[in-house]
Amino acid sequence: MRRRRSLAPHPDERDFRTTLTNRRSSHPIHFAALWLAAACLLPAPARAQAPAAQAPPVPVTVVAASKRDVPIILRNIGAVQASQSAAIRPRVDGTLEEVLFTEGQEVKKGDLLARLDARPYQAILDQAIARRAATEASIANARLDLARSVDLARSQFASRQVVDTRVMAVSQLEAQLRADDATINAAKVNLDYTSILAPFDGRMGLRNIDPGNVVRFADNANTAIVTISQIRPIVAVFTLPQDNLPAIQAAMARGTLPVAALSADDRVVLGQGELITTDNTIDATTGTIRMKAKFPNEATRLWPGQFVNVRLTLEVQRDAIAVPSIAVQRGPAGLFVYTVKDDQTVDLARIEIGQDDGTLAVIRRGLTEGTRVVVAGQSRLRVGARVTITPPAGNPSPSAPPSSTPAAPPRPSG
Repeated sequence: MRRRRSLAPHPDERDFRTTLTNRRSSHPIHFAALWLAAACLLPAPARAQAPAAQAPPVPVTVVAASKRDVPIILRNIGAVQASQSAAIRPRVDGTLEEVLFTEGQEVKKGDLLARLDARPYQAILDQAIARRAATEASIANARLDLARSVDLARSQFASRQVVDTRVMAVSQLEAQLRADDATINAAKVNLDYTSILAPFDGRMGLRNIDPGNVVRFADNANTAIVTISQIRPIVAVFTLPQDNLPAIQAAMARGTLPVAALSADDRVVLGQGELITTDNTIDATTGTIRMKAKFPNEATRLWPGQFVNVRLTLEVQRDAIAVPSIAVQRGPAGLFVYTVKDDQTVDLARIEIGQDDGTLAVIRRGLTEGTRVVVAGQSRLRVGARVTITPPAGNPSPSAPPSSTPAAPPRPSG
């Protein structure tokens, strides 16, 4: 008789199922982990493959790096000063009788500006002239007495002592005559001071003293009648870091350095001039050196006391690789730009810049002519990202003419 196979589970199998059932009921998380581990052990074709979602291309604006002639410019704030300035004050005491200028008038050197009452000084001059005439008469008489004494001395009718006395008298009167001449000259000078003349070409300021007032030379600090300033030409004083001094000296040895003065917002060129000189001392507290530039100022757009942005051009760098400043980015490793390759994907190029005036950046190293760089849309980019090129809203191309005024301070080279 055939033995019937028992359907009862093996003791080991029963223990495993019991354990698995207990774990599934008490630890659902462990159960899920076991099934996940089992699924990972299945062959690769058995696992479902979810297709990776491809990111859409990023819209960007690009321009091509190009070669161009770029001026090397140093910038800082400067203060405009008059070429010459003088406070017109009286040099003698007197009553201000007449003012012959109008406020704001352009005058020439030697023009009569004001008159003081000259009568007291004319009287002093007349007295000095009269004294001189009296001295001349006394000299003539003393010389006659000397001549008679010399004749008498030859005939032994006058002593040598008398002759010597007559000689000394003549000498004293001649000295008195020279003193009278000096007094006359001083009186003439004081009389001339009653006519106040312009010391140089310039523009008159506001009048401080009206005719009829008594002005005194002793109160010089408080009796300025008016101030005259020469504003054509005019100068601007500015400072630059001491590290720039060797390059400035070398450029000055090659020729005249052009300087431009711009408005405070850097939008309007107020004057074009040239560098006159550098100071003879570096300021040890700030590490800067003062410089002075001169401007013709024919249109009088520069005014004493005005603050301007000064641009000093050292040289023109020929065939420099340049890109718009907005293309330059700063990262932990330094400056870089995003470039677009032929397959419309993005790469990163690390660069060194020689100058960045806020509008145009001169690339010293890292780019070649024709490389397409991103100037808008950088915030969404990463290396390898696909892009779609959109037309620029403006004209950021470096091939366009440079702006006559920078939009921002220069970026330090990285």
